[in-house]
Amino acid sequence: MLAANNNSKVALVTGSTSGIGKAIAQRLAQDGFTVAFHSRSSVEAGKVLAAAHPTASYVQADLFDQSQTRRLITEVLCHHGRLDVLVNNAGISATISHTDLQAATPEVWRDLYEVNVIAPWTLITEAENALRQSSTQACPSCILNISSHAGSRPKGASIPYSASKAALSHMTKLLALSLAPQIRVNAIAPGLVHTPMSEHWDTARELWATRAPMGRGAEPEEIAQLAAMLIANPYITGEIVLADGGLNLT
Repeated sequence: MLAANNNSKVALVTGSTSGIGKAIAQRLAQDGFTVAFHSRSSVEAGKVLAAAHPTASYVQADLFDQSQTRRLITEVLCHHGRLDVLVNNAGISATISHTDLQAATPEVWRDLYEVNVIAPWTLITEAENALRQSSTQACPSCILNISSHAGSRPKGASIPYSASKAALSHMTKLLALSLAPQIRVNAIAPGLVHTPMSEHWDTARELWATRAPMGRGAEPEEIAQLAAMLIANPYITGEIVLADGGLNLT
């Protein structure tokens, strides 16, 4: 495989065959990035998306598996020869009543932390050298983590899910200090976003319709617009940008 043109910045977006990840990847492609698409299982969709962009690639990897998580970075670097932006979007959830403590088993906690916290950490540690190499004073490299409003407020699909996103948000701030100034690290904490995953979340849709000042959930493209801004700005680091249509104000 040929490496991408050295003048073309490369962005890896995990979980980028649908929803928020797909919208971010397509927005970055529009902004001139060479995009590395990724998914755990939707291989054909990933290949179609990569084929739609002349310099893009697609890698399948299960982020439950540490060896596959490390391989993802290796394959992106082998294909493109550099990495400028890492977007940790892939994540999993579990819907469990906050009052049903017995249902939030250790296995649930481990699964959520494996994908939502440990996998992003592994990807960052594996990508650090490449991100440093592509960084310049005028344009530092960038890591963007997709957290959740549930990591900032005592809400969310389950306590283990919310805690895993809180960990990801705090990790963002710690890394912003550790990796500066060569690598910026920020996070977006969306509330309800209208994706295939949330299609049947009727209670959440009613909540946003009745209590959020904006009266609705977000569209994936609106989160992607925010992601593009954070990636483009060479100064912002250590920020957790809450994007919940103002629901946190109520």
